[in-house]
Amino acid sequence: MNVIRQLQASPHDRLGRPLRDLRLSVIDACNFRCGYCMPADRIPDDHGMDSASRLSFDQIETLVRGFAAIGVHKLRLTGGEPLLRKRLPELVARLAVIPGIDDLALTTNGSLLATQAQALRDAGLHRLTISLDALDPDVFGAMSGGRGEVGAVLEGIAAAQAVGFAAIKINCVVQRGLNEDQVVPLLEHFRGSGHVVRFIEYMDVGTCNGWQLDQVVTSAQLRDRIAARWPLRALQSQYRGEVAERYAFVDGAGEVGFVSSVSSPFCGDCHRARVSADGRLYTCLFAGEGHDLRPALAGGEAALASHAAALWSRRGDRYSEIRSNPQAPRKHIEMYLIGG
Repeated sequence: MNVIRQLQASPHDRLGRPLRDLRLSVIDACNFRCGYCMPADRIPDDHGMDSASRLSFDQIETLVRGFAAIGVHKLRLTGGEPLLRKRLPELVARLAVIPGIDDLALTTNGSLLATQAQALRDAGLHRLTISLDALDPDVFGAMSGGRGEVGAVLEGIAAAQAVGFAAIKINCVVQRGLNEDQVVPLLEHFRGSGHVVRFIEYMDVGTCNGWQLDQVVTSAQLRDRIAARWPLRALQSQYRGEVAERYAFVDGAGEVGFVSSVSSPFCGDCHRARVSADGRLYTCLFAGEGHDLRPALAGGEAALASHAAALWSRRGDRYSEIRSNPQAPRKHIEMYLIGG
């Protein structure tokens, strides 16, 4: 490992942004069909790659070791729905001990979490982010494409808390006319729990979700609505490049976050790379094409590290800053392939 670290300095892209975070999809399948990500009328149940096309655990470990060697210290496992990947806690245990990885997180819809929370905790997972777009069962059912039950997600959150996961992040994508009325109920439910609800502007990720700008409820609109009910005060970022703007409830009942990629782009501080389950590197959430890492991966950690650093150094992505430009690329990788 020391030899590899001497091979590569931490790379910076063409805009001077370092590579610090890796979001790694372990599976492209999902048991939900959320309209903003994987709508059922556009993505058939038999879509996608077979298990042989996905990176093996050995390949994933080699890949993460290579990225850690060039400065990645935050690793997030995503999907699809990552808890559908068989023996996931075994993979977590292998990744949790990689030198340089000091923050290992998982994003999940939470529906399968109740039976796996203890194993994930024992394996060394540090943090959890759970997608929850509504508390109302009917609204939740509609948002999940008729595939999910909110009770199972709440059970998963309770199980995770019981085994020691603290400050769980609860992500809610807000779409005008669909779940705007769930903002206050979500906060009422989680205020004082130690968990942090984060409201995410509906984004034009992928090409299958029919995104329109008028469906976006901006963070400023949500913040004003929430502050009218519970006064807020702004908090400083915990680190450069933090995605969410953070606000504390003045009454001390915790905090709330806002992710504003549409109304207030944060491309300038983006230091996140994404790798799909079949081993393709995407240097932007809105990228149209990926880079196949398998040939370099076959050469081992050092070869992967060198190749990934070279790809990152050529990066110039800043889609959220230029989306209003008619010349901005409109072909985007689908969200379910890279986990958002």
